[in-house]
Amino acid sequence: MIFSKAGFGGAVADFEAAAVAQDAKRSGKAFVRLQETFGQAKEADLLDGGPRLAAVLEQVPPGPRAVVAVLVGACVERGADAERCAPGVRAGLRVALEAAAAFAGAWAATGGGAFPVPDDGEPGEEIVERTGFDAAVGWWTLPQWEMAAVALLNHRAVRAGAGGERDELLRLLTAVEQASGRQFRSLGHALRVLDDEPLVALHRTSGTGYALRFFGIGDNFQLHTLLADALIGGGHVEGHAPSPHEAAVCRETPGQVDTVGSFDLTAPDGGRLWNEGAPADIPVVDGVRLLVLDEPSYRRSWPAGRFFPGMRGDVILERALEPQETERWFAHVSPAKELTG
Repeated sequence: MIFSKAGFGGAVADFEAAAVAQDAKRSGKAFVRLQETFGQAKEADLLDGGPRLAAVLEQVPPGPRAVVAVLVGACVERGADAERCAPGVRAGLRVALEAAAAFAGAWAATGGGAFPVPDDGEPGEEIVERTGFDAAVGWWTLPQWEMAAVALLNHRAVRAGAGGERDELLRLLTAVEQASGRQFRSLGHALRVLDDEPLVALHRTSGTGYALRFFGIGDNFQLHTLLADALIGGGHVEGHAPSPHEAAVCRETPGQVDTVGSFDLTAPDGGRLWNEGAPADIPVVDGVRLLVLDEPSYRRSWPAGRFFPGMRGDVILERALEPQETERWFAHVSPAKELTG
């Protein structure tokens, strides 16, 4: 076959046309060319190709659909419009999660056992016989859908556009993780990222309180450092302040740099909130997330940075609370619980 245009742009055009026409032979050849030419693609072809591939995802068979979704995510990482690409990838992720959940149910109903670990090929005949083809492909391709979805969820506008659908995707993901015992941590954290989220932080030692707002925070390690920068670095409370570089890599500067913890993060009921968790774990009290900052119970260090290197995040201090406000918030707080075990 003679193609009208060489390179990635030509492969996108041919794959798009073949997918719409449901021409399996032609789409198969174009599918191979997409993968072969992506690495040398010109910027203009990537910007144009991402949204065009995303628009035809629904018309691509389940197996190659996940690979095309990964290519869409890679286009977004290199500048393609994430908002235009998001609906197709989000719909494909939902289908894959539903299929993976069906796989979990079928696997349990046919004897259970350790879940198979997806490899680079297709699910074997024995697995397909136990669960059905679509369910097996859903489980097999879920790591690829995770890659594609996270690439898009790095963008605040995409997270906002998903709205309440993120809750449903997270519900499906949680069901799959509980059934399989396998964690899709990047996808889970990305679906739980909060934006323009109000937070009240109470510093127990000084008895002071602060109204803050945060966005794009992937985990509590990142939150911890940025809180310390805002409150200790800003001169509001005593303690170990991160360096400007440590804070910068938690916002948008590339890389990581070692830091030391400044607080114990504590829930209003006195339970510990771990750095490995996410800001969405902070309990909501009277419509606002309420966090208590205790003195660090031991010295802990880690590489400061972002859980999602492509996601910009920050914590903004809006104001110190008046003493009466602070007292009202402290009324919801219990003493910190002793760690056991």
